[in-house]
Amino acid sequence: MNPLTGLYGLATAARNALFDHGVLRAKRLQRPVISVGNLSTGGSGKTPFVITLGGWLKERDVRFDVLSRGYRRKTRGVLVVDPEGRPSDFGDEPLLLTRQLNVPVIVGESRYQAGLAAERQFQSQLHIVDDGFQHRSLHRDFDIVILLPDDESDRLLPAGRLREPMSSLRRADALVLPPGVSLNNHGLREKPVWRIHREILLPELPRFPIVFCGIARPGQFFAQIRAAGITPAAEVAYRDHHAYAPSDIQKLSAMRSDRGAGGFVTTEKDAVNLGPLQADLAPFAVARLRIHLDRAPDVVETILARIAERSRAREKIVCA
Repeated sequence: MNPLTGLYGLATAARNALFDHGVLRAKRLQRPVISVGNLSTGGSGKTPFVITLGGWLKERDVRFDVLSRGYRRKTRGVLVVDPEGRPSDFGDEPLLLTRQLNVPVIVGESRYQAGLAAERQFQSQLHIVDDGFQHRSLHRDFDIVILLPDDESDRLLPAGRLREPMSSLRRADALVLPPGVSLNNHGLREKPVWRIHREILLPELPRFPIVFCGIARPGQFFAQIRAAGITPAAEVAYRDHHAYAPSDIQKLSAMRSDRGAGGFVTTEKDAVNLGPLQADLAPFAVARLRIHLDRAPDVVETILARIAERSRAREKIVCA
């Protein structure tokens, strides 16, 4: 075992124990909090899931906002995301969320402080926290954890991708798994398991395109494109959350000429990071990832019922 993995595991276990035993206490916002998170680093589909969940809540006229860290932004503090803003100011995923959902998205290193700002400025009925499972300093009323097929066999950082061991799933209220993936016990038999299906939506594509992306698991995206019957002229992977520069566009354009490609295809997140530079890549297409869950109405009912139940229990404690 990598000795750093052992140290990381001890530090993670110690921190969780402090919260579990009440030595460290989570701060509670006035309005309920739904957390969407995972165990591993990057690429589990948290942001598309938040978009899907947000769509279900909007169908029920539930007003909500989204709290996010704003990963790799160059600003600091609590900010309300401007839909016309730049990824460097707010982060690419918060921009994608506010553009897709048309709801307030607030970024902050402390999601509690972001939530306080949201409660001062907006009339939301609840908060959704994007990537919140490890952010234990904020109390949550419903914890959703999205798992990947290889999470159960993976190792803790830095040897593997796991931020916490599988045993941490006992904190979750519901687990989201791909079809056909099952978990060994881990003390999770009573947890609701929701089955997720990912669908890639492709517009009319350029012939023989260059497919490129800057996401955590580019191989998945490339495989989805090929599975849709597309033959790429080339596949180009950048670092996750890549901030595109004119030099990148020049290299992609040169590759198009060299390979005889008909254009370009990328992801929604990369389109956000490209900004106005995408105009120089015409013809250009954006592949959109959509999430489907089995028995979606039951999923929403479960979340809202659990939140209401915990709210009533809290009121009884306060009044006692």
